[in-house]
Amino acid sequence: MEFVGFGGKRIVVHEWTDVPSPKGMVQILHGMAEHASRYAALAAFLNENGYLVVADDHRGHGLTDEHSLGYAKGDMFADTVRDEAALTDYYKHKFPGLRYFILGFSYGSFLAQSYIGKYGDKIDGAIIAGSNYKKDFEVYLGSFVAQCGCIFRGESKPARTIERLSFGAYEKQFDDREWLSADGESNAKYHSDPMCGFVCSNRFYADFFRGLKKLYTPSYRKGLRKDLPVLLISGAEDPVGEKGKGVEKLYLYYHKAGMKNVKVVLFPRSRHEFLNEQEDRDKKWGEILQFLERAGEEPAPAFAPEAAQSEPA
Repeated sequence: MEFVGFGGKRIVVHEWTDVPSPKGMVQILHGMAEHASRYAALAAFLNENGYLVVADDHRGHGLTDEHSLGYAKGDMFADTVRDEAALTDYYKHKFPGLRYFILGFSYGSFLAQSYIGKYGDKIDGAIIAGSNYKKDFEVYLGSFVAQCGCIFRGESKPARTIERLSFGAYEKQFDDREWLSADGESNAKYHSDPMCGFVCSNRFYADFFRGLKKLYTPSYRKGLRKDLPVLLISGAEDPVGEKGKGVEKLYLYYHKAGMKNVKVVLFPRSRHEFLNEQEDRDKKWGEILQFLERAGEEPAPAFAPEAAQSEPA
């Protein structure tokens, strides 16, 4: 369906809502350089277990901007977070009384991080997948490079320098240079998809890094709902999450911020797109289902990663 997002923007939304007696709803926030339809199999699994699922193609992605992939006018990060909040309101009104969750993956996980700082009172839980605690020099360097790209090359031009510095570095960590996944079939589908793997624009990255700089600030921490159930879930070999270290830092940040119900799950041998890997898929999807079933019923178990010696500021 088509949804009118922030500022009148046309947003394409995919629905998986053929569930006779639903007990909850999951709103998926997809990753960078991909689209919502890639989550159809996960949506079918959640449908089978009683959950309605919706997911939009973000600004600059999928059918929302199929003729300008990687670029859209406006603030592509902040406006997308606003779109997500509006979608939540729409579906909570359309399906009243259901428990409501968001699931953000990769780029979508950072959108989800921003979302819970602004709109955590709208939902019953959040799954933050394939993420990291991004408060480092890379954010400021990336912001500078992206702004220079906007000025000297143009906002809509592909940010190839940032692409090379980020994804290129991820590739070098694996002998097969496939940082997305250890699953060859999944990787092949991604590489052959015309709506995946494009280089996002200078404007996209400028907005993305601006959004990251607004995370973990005093105002962000103040906006966090301390009783919100959160699941941080990633592949243990995911370079986006620094092979687990960044996910542990994110847990420690939320713990220090006073959030009482945060759980971390890292899957051994899994890379970034752990949700699409065949190995242990039942366990991975089952962990998400278990979170949905138990969110709000009991606190998450304590987690004290050995690799993290101190809490981030």
